[in-house]
Amino acid sequence: MRRRRSRSPDTFPMLKMVRHALELSTQTPRQFLDLTSQVQDQVTGAEVADGLVIVNTLHTTCCLLVNEFQHALIDDLARLMERLVGDAEAYKHNDPRYSDCERGNGVAHLRAGLLGQSVVVGICAGQLSLGQFQSILFAEWDGPRMRTVDIQIIGVRYEFRTLPLEDYSTSRLGRRGAA
Repeated sequence: MRRRRSRSPDTFPMLKMVRHALELSTQTPRQFLDLTSQVQDQVTGAEVADGLVIVNTLHTTCCLLVNEFQHALIDDLARLMERLVGDAEAYKHNDPRYSDCERGNGVAHLRAGLLGQSVVVGICAGQLSLGQFQSILFAEWDGPRMRTVDIQIIGVRYEFRTLPLEDYSTSRLGRRGAA
């Protein structure tokens, strides 16, 4: 069996990886936050022209999704989750015969599990590749709590980009607000 040698970080000088922990303090049991500007700030600071940003919550009773941050839609989503995973149901996670969890938060685990703990968004010309009404949303199902969201940015440094920056500005993906 042949052993692979690990490569030093400067083996691929055109690539860059940056990681940031975003600390959130939720204020209510169920709360939605728009993280788009905080994630874009991290992408801008990373100085990556093209790549991916992976946004991941480090908790199991909250979730992340890409959707419109519009209050009526958020209310509809919360009502949908209440219908799918009802507050009054008996969940084994809340029953001491089956679980050692004392918070009684089975409903929060199930709702977060349906929506997922991470999103991946493209980066084009240093900007998040999101449509006009798309936002990166954080949904709290078990607050108020302190939460950590991990932001990992992987991409090509500006000095190694393949297109001149002016070509990106005419690209449909290169501007926030694309349909």
